[in-house]
Amino acid sequence: MALEKNLRWFGPDDPVTLSEIRQTGVQGIVTALHHIPNGRVWEKSEIQHRKAIIEQHGLYWHVVESLPVTNEIKAATSDRDIVIENYIQSMRNLAECGIDTICYNFMPVLDWARTDLNFRTESGSESMLFDYPTFAAFDIYILGRPKAEKDYPASIVKLAEDVFKNMDKEEAEKLAYNIIVVTQGFIDGGIGDNYTDYKTRFLEYIQSYSHIDKQDLRNNLGYFLDKVIPVADETGINMAIHADDPAFPLLGLPRIVSTSEDMDWIFNRQKSIRNGLTFCSGSFSTNRDNNLVRMVNQLADRIHFAHLRNTQFLDNKSFYESGHLEGSIDMYSILKTLVNEQKKRINSGRRDHLLPIRPDHGIKILDDFNRRAHPGYPLIGRMKGLAELSGLEAGVTRE
Repeated sequence: MALEKNLRWFGPDDPVTLSEIRQTGVQGIVTALHHIPNGRVWEKSEIQHRKAIIEQHGLYWHVVESLPVTNEIKAATSDRDIVIENYIQSMRNLAECGIDTICYNFMPVLDWARTDLNFRTESGSESMLFDYPTFAAFDIYILGRPKAEKDYPASIVKLAEDVFKNMDKEEAEKLAYNIIVVTQGFIDGGIGDNYTDYKTRFLEYIQSYSHIDKQDLRNNLGYFLDKVIPVADETGINMAIHADDPAFPLLGLPRIVSTSEDMDWIFNRQKSIRNGLTFCSGSFSTNRDNNLVRMVNQLADRIHFAHLRNTQFLDNKSFYESGHLEGSIDMYSILKTLVNEQKKRINSGRRDHLLPIRPDHGIKILDDFNRRAHPGYPLIGRMKGLAELSGLEAGVTRE
């Protein structure tokens, strides 16, 4: 049995339509109710309405990405119990509507970071780049986070200074806007176009974590898991935490879903199989200390969902998204492990044996340049990634 193929869709406002996605050959849609404010309950009527729209196009929806874990939970504010109760009610409502997998993250303030959303490859296609010195230039010189330079090696601070000196005011503003607003706004980001002084608001979010170190953030995640995993057991929901992107600290904030050791801590906190992982090959790969083939084998039985993409490593912790097969990641071995894991689940009689995957992001190619799409989500580029992964899977299975 083939791995379950999905594409991400951002709802009725997504420039990529369901009728177009249906033509790519996927079976499922990965989506969320982005129009509902973060922290509010997802009512059954809203879930059923979205599900019906998807099913009208011959597709199905059983993976949520994401049911947002809000700042109240991550930072353990006085309102966190109220928000967690809303989260739990949303879980129950999703389960009653037949949706059984929730992808979520526990990254403070910034869900993912890239410094160039239109990085030109040698072929003329467009990808996304994370350049560490450029990000440091944003943090130290454009954002002006207090004492930011202390969070970077001296060599990176020097490179960041050179990057900033070669920027004009318009380029600096564009960099800040892309990092704070463009990459975050369409995926439940906290800061949208409605903030005129978005950099000040962003600094305030960062400051709200000034008293929180790695162990504190872990404890806040543990508190959340202690509340929701028993409900996951009760309802049959698979909770799948997403890796940090990139998988190392940014903005002086801790990261707690970046390494095998992090995953051991999470799984030991709540030992239920429902306490699982979204294995994102691209995100985990950004931490060069991670051995992805070893990780996917060690974590296989806890993987409830997989994001598959490749990265090309550059100097100074920098990287760009290089597609799905070509790059610094051994995608063959990762996909082979996922195929074998699904077989094991089927043979053991595990009810949740289907292992959903999706091509994560995509390189802009061909007619993508004439279409609108959210950063990282062009139609044709993702379809190319889907075809490559499907072909690789067919070879692995036949072998």
